[in-house]
Amino acid sequence: MTTQRYSVTPHPIDTLLTWVKSGEIAIPEIQRPFVWDKSKVRNLLDSLYQGYPVGYLIAWRNPTVRLKDGTPSAGKRILIDGQQRVTALMAALLGREVLTKDYKRERIRIAFHPGKEKFEVHNAAIAKDAAWLGDIVAVFDPGASLVELTDTYAGKNPNMDRKHISRIFEKLRGITNNHVGLIELAENLDIETVTEIFIRVNSAGTELSQADFAMSKIAVNEEHEGNLLRKAIDYFCHLTVAPEMYSHIKETDTAFAKSEFLPKMSWLKDVNDDLYDPTYTDMLRVAFTSEFGRGKLQDLVAMLSGRNFETMQYEEVIVEQSFTQLKKGILTFMNKTNFNRLTMILRSSGFLLNQLTRSRNAINFAYILYLQGRTENLPADDIEYITRRWYSMSILTRRYSGSPETAFDVDIRQIRAQGVASYAASVIENELPATFWTGMLPQSMNTSSSTSPYFIAYQAAQVYLGDKGFLSTDITVRDLLLNSGDKHHIYPRKYLQRQGMNRGLYNQIANFVIAQSEINIAIRDKEPDHYFRELIKQCKNGKKLYGGITDLEELRTNLETNCIPTSMIDGTVPDYKDFLAERRKLMSLKIKTWFESL
Repeated sequence: MTTQRYSVTPHPIDTLLTWVKSGEIAIPEIQRPFVWDKSKVRNLLDSLYQGYPVGYLIAWRNPTVRLKDGTPSAGKRILIDGQQRVTALMAALLGREVLTKDYKRERIRIAFHPGKEKFEVHNAAIAKDAAWLGDIVAVFDPGASLVELTDTYAGKNPNMDRKHISRIFEKLRGITNNHVGLIELAENLDIETVTEIFIRVNSAGTELSQADFAMSKIAVNEEHEGNLLRKAIDYFCHLTVAPEMYSHIKETDTAFAKSEFLPKMSWLKDVNDDLYDPTYTDMLRVAFTSEFGRGKLQDLVAMLSGRNFETMQYEEVIVEQSFTQLKKGILTFMNKTNFNRLTMILRSSGFLLNQLTRSRNAINFAYILYLQGRTENLPADDIEYITRRWYSMSILTRRYSGSPETAFDVDIRQIRAQGVASYAASVIENELPATFWTGMLPQSMNTSSSTSPYFIAYQAAQVYLGDKGFLSTDITVRDLLLNSGDKHHIYPRKYLQRQGMNRGLYNQIANFVIAQSEINIAIRDKEPDHYFRELIKQCKNGKKLYGGITDLEELRTNLETNCIPTSMIDGTVPDYKDFLAERRKLMSLKIKTWFESL
């Protein structure tokens, strides 16, 4: 027989809001940016007014932990699902300010039209229309008199029946009596089970849900300044994207400004670099894995709850140690030297731009590897060499694309056991044998995804090796990528479309080169056989049609550099599919040359 792991109790909205205000239920999202659009707040209120269900809220009380004196202490209930709905209600009904995505405090004003019984987000037109009640907060103010509200409204709208207005206002105020089901998870559930439930009720996915759960655990622990730590994570992530917000944070959040965190991230105010803009999930992964030697965020949730993995009991000393350790990891993450060294390593490998660093988890583990190398006091040059090769290997093998948490957990445990240098060398040798470059990689490059890791690695290789752009005499691939150069189809798209080929064929990555836009425009949709013959003539008569190359050997070198079969200028333009097969092999060897020279 299955034991029920939860209880369901309907509660009036008014009661739930009172509990949130008193701290009986902790809603950490109040301190984070409100992600709902204002129209969703309006729709929520309309559903309540119409008597429609608005879903369940899910709360879980922290497991009981043993304090230092041996006495038990039960934690707060944490609202783990429904945070946005409750925040919306507190904003619209109680007038609470929310934190916007720009980290500005803002009031969400929802207007109401008693005649039409319609809700709308407050705007300038509504402000001028006496038929609208501009802000429904006036109805829910505990000191408000519905009689006075009715009289005031009726005075402005003499054509409406006063009794009808009064009934409508009573109906509106009555939505706080509507019941919402509160699912309370059993207090004795272990962290793994609660995490599993949390993941199942959220559709956003395991990775995001576990990070959200961990962030909720951090925020509600006031004793260990969890809310301050959570703000540090949020603010750092925001400043990497919008450094201009530094002064705003400093001026508006004076308590945080006085903490040790803001000075540690002040360097971001002068940085405009989007190569690595971490999310709070990224920060948690790196800080937790590098500091705790574990890769699964559910373990972080367990440790922040006080779980002793040996005794399977919950202890306050574990809570204290975990918060101290996590804080150290977060400060290490946001350290200017560490962060800048990581991005320097990525750039020096050829990954110049944000669009060349698509695999976020590969970057995260590269950062972990770098920090572990520093912990082991390896020479700086060795750390850079290992990190550069590990990240590139991770990209080529898609190491962290499947089950990143499992891969993180395995890798960090082995690194702790074997050491960074030894483990990295053995993994790279095993993952990239000689047959990888001639067999597996060319096969994997049979794709039309321009964001595939293989095309990204190929572009990084061209940057690193200083290659010239397709048919360019002086402009390098680096120059072109930094200035939005074109991805040119060697066999033009329209030419292939005329042959009846679909997108999956004409957009193969082996059909792309990085070229100057004027060269791309000049070639247009000409048949390869035609424009390659003209290129040969260009080298003979010096009349420039496509780029500036007028020497046959220079042209041959440029084609070799861009992994284009030189048979194209030796009188044999191959069939398109044969061309793709040959070019994949050449591109794979280019990537091999790059990797071995890192």
